[in-house]
Amino acid sequence: MYPHERSLVKQLADKPFALIGINSDRDLEGLREVVKEKNITWRSFWNGPQGTGGPISTDWGVTSWPTIYVLDAEGRIRYKNVRGPGMDQAITALLAELGHEVDLSNHGRPTP
Repeated sequence: MYPHERSLVKQLADKPFALIGINSDRDLEGLREVVKEKNITWRSFWNGPQGTGGPISTDWGVTSWPTIYVLDAEGRIRYKNVRGPGMDQAITALLAELGHEVDLSNHGRPTP
C-alpha cells in the first residue's frame, strides 16, 4: 500500500488532505528503518511496544490490520477499510464536498 499512499500524498499536496499512519511494529528502531527504507514521508505514529495491543489501536477498537479510516473535515469516520480505487473514490467524494475537484481515476497507475 505504500506506493499508493505515497502517490496520494504527492498528488494531493495542494489539497486539504492528510494521510496519517499508525504502525504496530513492536520494535521502534526497526520501525524507523522501515520508514526510511519505504520512504514514508507522511506522519506515522507508533502504537507502542505492545504492538497490535497498543493504546491507539485499543482506543480506536482496531482488531485487524491494516484498518483504514477515511475521515471528513469534521473528523468523522465516513469510510472504513476502503483500498485502491475505493479509497480514491472516497477521497474524491470528500474533497468534492469541500469544493475541490480531483481526478484520481488513474491514480498511481501509468498512463497508457
